[in-house]
Amino acid sequence: MAKPATLGFMLLVLYCVQFSSTAEETFDVRQHLSTVTRYEASKDIKDNAVVSSNIPDQCSPIHLNLVARHGTRAPTKKRMKELETLSTRLKEVLQTAKERGSSSEKLPSWLWEWSSPWKGKIKGGELISLGEDEMYHLGSRVRERFQELFSDEYHPDVYLIRASQIPRASASAVAFGMGMFSGRGKLGPGRHRAFAVLSENRASDIMLRFHDCCQNYKAFRKNQEPSVHKLKEPVLDEITRSLAARYELNLTTKDISTLWFLCKQEASLLNVTNQACDLFSNDEVKLLEWTDDLEMFILKGYGNSLNYRMGVPLLEDVILSMEQAITAKEEGHAPGSYEKARLRFAHAETLVPFSCLIGLFLEGSEFDQIQREEPLKFPPKPPQKRTWRGSTVAPFGGNNVIVLYSCSANNTSKYFVQVLHNEQPIPMAGCGGTDFCPFEVFKEKIGAVHLKHSYDNLCNANLQQESKPFMSKLIEIFSWIFTGKSNDNESQKIEL
Repeated sequence: MAKPATLGFMLLVLYCVQFSSTAEETFDVRQHLSTVTRYEASKDIKDNAVVSSNIPDQCSPIHLNLVARHGTRAPTKKRMKELETLSTRLKEVLQTAKERGSSSEKLPSWLWEWSSPWKGKIKGGELISLGEDEMYHLGSRVRERFQELFSDEYHPDVYLIRASQIPRASASAVAFGMGMFSGRGKLGPGRHRAFAVLSENRASDIMLRFHDCCQNYKAFRKNQEPSVHKLKEPVLDEITRSLAARYELNLTTKDISTLWFLCKQEASLLNVTNQACDLFSNDEVKLLEWTDDLEMFILKGYGNSLNYRMGVPLLEDVILSMEQAITAKEEGHAPGSYEKARLRFAHAETLVPFSCLIGLFLEGSEFDQIQREEPLKFPPKPPQKRTWRGSTVAPFGGNNVIVLYSCSANNTSKYFVQVLHNEQPIPMAGCGGTDFCPFEVFKEKIGAVHLKHSYDNLCNANLQQESKPFMSKLIEIFSWIFTGKSNDNESQKIEL
């Protein structure tokens, strides 16, 4: 008969094995595709679930702002060409392996006959039917959730809809509007109605495509991209060696990078997870996802203040719309005579900086750091957990909803703001970690520090002095990672 201690140990081992097996079974690669993650898959990620504040009964919504990324789209023309090249490259690699006498049993059977699903397609980058569906149902859910805001007869001055001039963004606005106003008109069996979608010329759209118009940002990004590539290189090298040994194929880091892109496209757009994605282990997928998230952090997020500060025209517009709604409420304007919602549809390059402007996805003292315009530490490398994930920060269809509430006067503040990220309440670091914040606090703690900057000064003035320290810091970090030495006398505690 087994001793109690031995029996306890055996039970512990069995539990660990069972737990590990369950974790493997529940791994869904579709939730680890960074910004290529579909909205539906992103909503199922529970990593950052928070408990919502209870909105007091005496509070009611009086205005809503939406900043949304377009829905799921096709790969661009350039990326489709890369997949065509991959098809040719794989044939060469497989032929070389065959001539070398490598074991064909190790190779997935699909590799031999694979060709790009987008072969022969001439155009790319458009919103696909999955994306239309995402945006249509998002519009329906927003209307259902805030019925009192969307009860008025449609008028473009009451429900202002804007999109960038890129077709996938305007198509997303149309799909959203069809869901939002379904049953409100007389067009067709669905009783749809026409509605207006406004766009600014992309060459001057500093509201939704500020990154396209900001010369200093373009220069900063061009300078940083080689350094970002070097930071990603060790992961790609490691996985390249691993896959080359696993399948006895002469693969390069470029092959691995393209196969990872193929995995993301297959899993997200085609729901195929047993081909390109199956080449990688779960841990390798997490590492590749991290490299994408790292790039997004450095080039679009908290890695440099210019990344998000250039979005000040958008933040200014959001705050102004809320101030106008408060004025309409205070002056007792008649229903239908003032704006109730301002709905915007753009890109990850819009949504990510805006999320940073309002202080989302921050931990501990990081809010104080961005107030001082200091770059944050990079997102920690797996297996460490991190808040900054492209699959939750900016998936296809990702969105921030900023709802303005009017509360009866017995509160310390009369107007409050709640932020929903991908339809879920999210804490704001600038409001003490709550998701329900007095409007004046939101404006002063979150808005004012950014709005003291002008877009023209940020984007057209000479910012080389500001950019140079960050570049030096990045090089120093890079040196520290791969040599273990620091240019500074103080030890750097940076965990990648």
